[in-house]
Amino acid sequence: MKKLLLWLTTLLAAVGLGLLAPGPASAATPYCGLEWGSQAKTVPGMSTASVTNVRTGQQYCFDRMVVDLNGPVEGYTVGYVPTIIQDGSGLPIPARGNARLQVTVNAPSENHTGSITYNPADKAELTNVAGYQTFRQVVYAGSFEGYTSIGLGVRARLPFRVFTLEGPGAGSRLIVDVAHYW
Repeated sequence: MKKLLLWLTTLLAAVGLGLLAPGPASAATPYCGLEWGSQAKTVPGMSTASVTNVRTGQQYCFDRMVVDLNGPVEGYTVGYVPTIIQDGSGLPIPARGNARLQVTVNAPSENHTGSITYNPADKAELTNVAGYQTFRQVVYAGSFEGYTSIGLGVRARLPFRVFTLEGPGAGSRLIVDVAHYW
């Protein structure tokens, strides 16, 4: 019993003197390990491909929007804006949510002969995002002079990433992921 008391006293003295202390607190890990930002992302270039579809999906840590093209993605600009602006007219387009992302693909929604390659039936609701954690509305902002714009109404100004993928076939995809939280 004396040995146990002696050992406990020694341990308490060591802690009191700071000889045994917990390690430094680690910085909080970003949500889901995502280290994205919320600043605009731009890649210069003009595509000879055309936009053919816009679709969305939900992932565990983010909501995703995919813009399909019938060739390679050559350029884009994605960033938060106070108001989504319609291509050509400059008119504001309302979108639900507390923040708005304007996604501009440097590709038209028509082919080289002038035939329309993407003409959504409901420009105010490109896809149904009811029940998504981050997306509130996906709107078509038009196609003008080789650029196609889509507006994303989101819950808040949250971190996002943008990247491209090749395929399927000769096509490609512009992908915009918006995190559920910071």
